[in-house]
This record gives sequence, structure tokens and C-alpha cells, in this order.
Amino acid sequence: MDILYKYFADFTPTQIKKFEALKDLYIEWNEKINVISRKDIEHIYTHHVLHSLSIAALADFNEGMEVIDIGCGGGFPGVPLAIFFPEVKFHLVDSVGKKLKVVEAVAEATGIENITTQHTRVEDIKSRKFHFAISRAVAPLKDLWNWSSPLLRKGNAASLANGLICLKGGDLHQEISDSNVRPKLLPIYDIFPEEYFQEKFIVHVAKQ
Repeated sequence: MDILYKYFADFTPTQIKKFEALKDLYIEWNEKINVISRKDIEHIYTHHVLHSLSIAALADFNEGMEVIDIGCGGGFPGVPLAIFFPEVKFHLVDSVGKKLKVVEAVAEATGIENITTQHTRVEDIKSRKFHFAISRAVAPLKDLWNWSSPLLRKGNAASLANGLICLKGGDLHQEISDSNVRPKLLPIYDIFPEEYFQEKFIVHVAKQ
């Protein structure tokens, strides 16, 4: 938790309680359903929670907004962001049902009430619209944009244009070239200057 306090000073007591509960819950559930690599679980607050919260440093989601987490896995970035933005609705989607069991158990145990889940492929969602789509290390940018674009509302509901926000690492030149979109990249190391975040980026594609 100390790494969170290093960069965030205004958590409410309720948020602190929920963030503090995450490590033990994920350790417990990871023994049953592996959603975080075992060597990584001890670094959950830096590698997973703080990494997820980098999106909050870019986008100030407003009350009542709806955000879809594509391929949420065990709940990152959606779960930490749902704690950070309790007035925003987060819809976490994954094609692997057992991963959503972890998300649902964590949300129930911590009292996170602004999360819904759906066991499906994101391309099969037809009847909903969202202000933003978020994702972490799920698929190439081209696929993420093809999946998310039909689900996104146009506009500027937050501090930046509605669109896709994904967390990616490494050399992204070829991936961006293949995507046929012109994203904005923000180095996470500029926000959180920790060694782990070198060569990690927030990628934002606006819905035009």
C-alpha cells in the first residue's frame, strides 16, 4: 500500500479499506484460479493496482459515466479504477468465465458496488454504449480498436475525448502502424517514476 500513498494523498477511508483488502483477496483467489503470476503477487500494488491507476492520472472520469474493461482477466485495470471512481459504472468483460468469478468475489468482499460483469467476447456485445473502453495487455491495438469502436459514444465526457484507453509496454511502433489509428502515448514513467514502469505506456485513441 505504501506505493499508493506515495502518489495519492486523498483517498477516502472507504477507498483505503478496499485497496488494503485487495492483496489478501487476490492471494487467496490466486491459489484457486490463477489470474496473477505467482512471482508477481507480492508486487500487486505496484505491478497491478498502481499500473491500473495510471489511467486515473490521464482521465478524470465523471459521475455517471460508463466504462467497459475489455478482457479484464482478474480485474485489472477495472477493479482499482472502480475503487478510485465510485460514482462511475464499470462493466468488466472476459471470455473466460472463471476469471470473472475472481472479479465478482473481490467486488463482493470489498463492497465494490459499481462493477458489473459479463462472460462474453467483447465483439458479441451489440446493445450497449460506453464513454470509454479500457484494457491491459489483452490484444494488439488494431483488434482492441475494432472491438471497442462500435461500443463507444462520441464526445468529451471526461478530461479527454471519449475513446479507448489501453495499457501497453515495449516498442509499439509496428503495432501502431498496423492499427490504422493515430493514438496519443503517455509514458507511465512520467507519472510514476518507478523502474517497473519504464517502457510502459498509456495509449489513448479518441472516438471521432
